[in-house]
Amino acid sequence: MRLKLLALGTIAAALSLCGCVTSETRPVPKIAAKQATVHIPEAELLDVGIRVFDPGIPKNLEGDEEALAKKRIYPDLRKAEARYMPTLLRATLEETAQWGAVRVIPTTADFVDVIVSGTLIDSNGGFLSIDITAVDAAGRVWIKDKRYSSLVDLGAYKTQASLKARDPFQNVYSQIANDLVAARDKLTALDRENIRRVASLKFAADLAPDAMAGMTAVDKNGITQVARLPAQGDPTLGRIERIRERDTAVVDTVNDYYASFAENMDDSYDSWRQTSFSELEKEMRARSAARTRTVLGAAALIAAIFAPNSCSTYDSCRINNAARTAGTMGGIAAVLSGIKKYADARVHADALKELTQSFQAEVAPQVVDVEGHTLRLTGTAEDQYREWRKLLKQLYLEETGNAAAPPPAAPAPATTNTAATPATPSS
Repeated sequence: MRLKLLALGTIAAALSLCGCVTSETRPVPKIAAKQATVHIPEAELLDVGIRVFDPGIPKNLEGDEEALAKKRIYPDLRKAEARYMPTLLRATLEETAQWGAVRVIPTTADFVDVIVSGTLIDSNGGFLSIDITAVDAAGRVWIKDKRYSSLVDLGAYKTQASLKARDPFQNVYSQIANDLVAARDKLTALDRENIRRVASLKFAADLAPDAMAGMTAVDKNGITQVARLPAQGDPTLGRIERIRERDTAVVDTVNDYYASFAENMDDSYDSWRQTSFSELEKEMRARSAARTRTVLGAAALIAAIFAPNSCSTYDSCRINNAARTAGTMGGIAAVLSGIKKYADARVHADALKELTQSFQAEVAPQVVDVEGHTLRLTGTAEDQYREWRKLLKQLYLEETGNAAAPPPAAPAPATTNTAATPATPSS
């Protein structure tokens, strides 16, 4: 009796496990980004810079491809997603008409009214999770390491048209957009105007710290406030404003590059996500079936091997032995079938890895020219923008006459040309 109860309990547990794993995925309710319903004065219209996300590759696993693959982390793919996903968030923010200029910016770019940064936590065809932080130029933290997660919207995978119409994880970007609006709406009109002025003054102070000294001050709450403004017609401020316009043009060009990059990877990335989700589903089902068959087979073996021998005649013993043999063979067959299902699951996992590697080859880093200066994204873009910032400071020094004079035999070029065509840093 105990053995029968054990076998029945094992069967019940297996069926319960199978039901949990293979439960049907329900449609995800759609979340819409809040649209602007009133006109926002230009003085309060905040610009937003979305930094390229951190791909979220664990430091202790860097270089260990096998360990990363077990966690479904493929470095090249993650780095591509870290550039791609900010463009989706930018598009969501732009469509709401709640903001000024919204750009995807290098991680080294500063002096924007509001800066959003993020870290990828989990990303596959069926689930997305991102940690988001948002801070304004005055130092207020709007969002602090908040995790945004969503299951896939299966409706997006039905047709190519539906996939183009709405991203499978649009809910994540809509939630972030709504939280940014909620944080902004808690501020007064004067707070918003102060943010814009502080961002401008911080840019100026980065170029001319002596001339801009004392323009801002930090209050008791740690928020930067405008202490005083430069006099109207101040030539120093005029020069800085012209330089900032050039800096904005470079950032716009980088933003356009990210947009082009995202557009180019759209088709292959959408195909990867669809196939990835399909492979994940197949692997999950295969593993569920493997567990169920293995456990049921083991239960059958227990019942057959340890069944009591209570026959009283030759014929009854023969029937009992035959039943025991049949149970044993059936149990072995179920266990073997379970082992095969585990092998099938591994095949699907390998197929997913191959698809990922194929996609990684398609989204290799690309190169863009910014005003005659070659920028290479994923690391090099940060270095190039850093060099551009150095050039802006040098330009300011030249325009104010503080730069070292060039030798007479080699006169310096016009400053307008220097700004228009940044020099490529030596390798």
